[in-house]
Amino acid sequence: MIRLACPDDTPAFLSIAKEANGFEPEELDVFRNTLSDYFAGKSSAFWVTDDDEGMVVGVAYCEPERMARGTWNLLFIAIHPDLQGCGRGTALIRAVEEIATERGARLLLVETSGTPDFDRTRTFYRKCQYEEEARIREFYAAGDDKIVFRKLLRS
Repeated sequence: MIRLACPDDTPAFLSIAKEANGFEPEELDVFRNTLSDYFAGKSSAFWVTDDDEGMVVGVAYCEPERMARGTWNLLFIAIHPDLQGCGRGTALIRAVEEIATERGARLLLVETSGTPDFDRTRTFYRKCQYEEEARIREFYAAGDDKIVFRKLLRS
């Protein structure tokens, strides 16, 4: 079941961020603060979860781009490592696209690393009809490019 997130999801989201994405403690703190702002109503973003019989197994975070009309950013998406490759990520990203479109999105951007460790991630975005739009060399670190994908949701 894919649904909007609630505050009780926070521990599971942090666990998925650590297990699926290898977030370090300082990154988890930023993630936790972003969630807190959302649940306190300080954000126009939305969080979505894939909930399997009461167990959160996936999470996505999307927010509008400031100073742009209808452009949104998918800033985080992850499925628990034990359940990756089963179609859950595709279902989750489709739910994000639908909710973002309902909220006025026309264009959805997502970024990822250009290292070989993220080959599977880039393949996933391409499979979901995202096109590589830009590459910023050496963005994250020496030898680690930032790759931006885009998908037009509506004209």
